[in-house]
Amino acid sequence: MAPAGPRRRAVSAVGLTAALTLVLAACAETENADGGGNGGNGEESGGSVAVGTTDVVTALDPAASYDNGSFAVQNQVYPFLMNTPYGSPDVEPDIAESAEFTAPSEYTVTLKEGLTFANGNELTSSDVKFSFDRQVEIADPNGPSTLLSNLDSVEAPDEQTVVFHLNSEDDQTFPQVLSSPAGPIVDEDVFSATEATPSDEIVEGNAFAGQYMITDYTENELVRYEPFEDYQGLLGAAENDEVTAQYFTEETQLKLAVQEGDIDLAFRTLSPTDLGDLREDENVTVHDGPGGEIRYIVFDFGTQPYGTETGQADEEQALSVRQAAAHLLDREALSEEIYQGTYTPLYSYVPEGLTGAIEPLREMYGDGEGGPDAEAAAAVLEEAGVETPVEINLQYSPDHYGNSSDEEYAMIQSQLETDGLFDVSLQSTLWDTYNSERVEGVYPAYQLGWFPDYSDAGNFLSPFFGEDNFLANGYSDEEVQETVQAQATTPDEDERAALIEETQRLVAEDLSTLPYLQGAQVAVAANDISGVTLDASFKFRYAPLSR
Repeated sequence: MAPAGPRRRAVSAVGLTAALTLVLAACAETENADGGGNGGNGEESGGSVAVGTTDVVTALDPAASYDNGSFAVQNQVYPFLMNTPYGSPDVEPDIAESAEFTAPSEYTVTLKEGLTFANGNELTSSDVKFSFDRQVEIADPNGPSTLLSNLDSVEAPDEQTVVFHLNSEDDQTFPQVLSSPAGPIVDEDVFSATEATPSDEIVEGNAFAGQYMITDYTENELVRYEPFEDYQGLLGAAENDEVTAQYFTEETQLKLAVQEGDIDLAFRTLSPTDLGDLREDENVTVHDGPGGEIRYIVFDFGTQPYGTETGQADEEQALSVRQAAAHLLDREALSEEIYQGTYTPLYSYVPEGLTGAIEPLREMYGDGEGGPDAEAAAAVLEEAGVETPVEINLQYSPDHYGNSSDEEYAMIQSQLETDGLFDVSLQSTLWDTYNSERVEGVYPAYQLGWFPDYSDAGNFLSPFFGEDNFLANGYSDEEVQETVQAQATTPDEDERAALIEETQRLVAEDLSTLPYLQGAQVAVAANDISGVTLDASFKFRYAPLSR
């Protein structure tokens, strides 16, 4: 998802009163182990759980939203054809009995029998076809229809069978797309085929078939969920009796609510300072897990020092500049001193937790163990005949990536200027201007972020290094493009993983971009709450929670 994602841009601050008084039912105790999430057997009551967040819901209609806050709700209440099981980034059939390529450009899904929505309506292949057809038809600018760019048409030959006809062959990411924000299956008797359906109509129509149904809904104030007993999907039954989600407008309100026990769990988003305080609070537990967001520096191959559009164009010297920067970056300091562990060091192009992820940047640059090495940086510049200090303009956006960007890039500037190797001119530009200027070669080196559309390594490779990639930074390598294309169309899992690894090694040699941080998932829960599951699916599910 481009520059930390359209999802992020869709989220706006909403001035709502979030201090709601919640009266929760008495909670039965359970012995479910923390970090579990095995789907549950429904034999013991998991009680009621109150969750708090500062996320904002744009819409309950999957065709009209592409933001984290909306997808967090949709994950709980809509079924998917494919989904990620607890603890894994790789998709498996959810409400599907089977799913496979039946021809190079034909992906066939067979539904489980007896599927229904919470309102009693049957869930058949007709609803599935309807769900994807309306995404393409509505093409809401705030929706995820662009994820279906490889979808040519959908066929429903009988009530249990759905055939997706694709534009290109052997698209190994298409099963992941079915688990993405474009993938929720909706009730054709409740949703409009041609326009977004209002949230209150969806709730009134009880048009849910995921692990939960919504029983009370006040947008961006409160959502009350009750388990949907007839859910037949991959994830199994909920471990709790009810979840109430409360929405806060300020991070400090969220912190205070979990500290004082007004809510049982806080997820998205607490500031690094607040999280640091909460880690010292013996009444709560801070849970950490891998996150999908990455931060990285982009080098413009035209305007960077010794770039192709400069008066001193030299490919070898330009590469040495990028290599020197890679040797000097101290990711651990950025992680701990700026973000207090809410972002973790990243040494590759595919974040930790995804199939095929390796760490070539750790091995190839710095001290070989993840730390910086100024001597190595000086040596690579000297060998290429580059005079120091290297003058470079480094750009960042102060408003798009959070309040800590100023400190983050001040530290990066200091790291690059170690031993006088670089003379960094640090500059900032507001996002509206930044996002257009960055593709015009105005910035020799600049900040970007990325949040994935689905938990697959390909979503961190093709958009960056494939032909006509969104970076538009002048980098083009035929071997890299071949491996990127090959991994996307290789059915054998081991062969595909090897291609993903090879792509990371090749790009690490060229350093088109320099990744340095991976956003961690962080949840803060009362000590009696178990089942907090933060995994590489990057989806936070309420069903494993219990007390």
